Amino acid sequence: MGIKSFLASRKKTQKDTPATPIKVSDYMTTNLITFKSDQRIEQVIDAIIKHRISGAPVINEKNELIGVISEGDCIKQISESRYYNMPMDNATVEKHMVKNVETIDGNMNIFDAANKFLASKRRRFPIVENGKLIGQISQKDILKAALALKGQNWK
Repeated sequence: MGIKSFLASRKKTQKDTPATPIKVSDYMTTNLITFKSDQRIEQVIDAIIKHRISGAPVINEKNELIGVISEGDCIKQISESRYYNMPMDNATVEKHMVKNVETIDGNMNIFDAANKFLASKRRRFPIVENGKLIGQISQKDILKAALALKGQNWK
């Protein structure tokens, strides 16, 4: 008589199917508030307050990204205006926006994007495709993606 195993029959383990990577384009904002380079800083400040945003892309007439303007850029203008006792009437976006803008690829994995946020200390990244602005991803969008994956594998 042979030795019997006292272990229950083993169920075949189902191989984990690799989760499809979550792309930046799945969580980016496409309905953006944008500014033009010739707009006045006061208009930007009004829009930032009204829409509860911390900044926005600056585009030209062809919808090409030419810069980004933020709350900090506006505060800097207010501070300089007060310091030099100059009116803000002639202060335009073009003079105060950041022109060398770092963008992110819409096909990038959301967790790679999170690492890029950590490394760069930025609050938002515009997404450009074929030279045109198509969206923007923010740190808050990364948090939304993480919550959507709650309870799943982080692959």
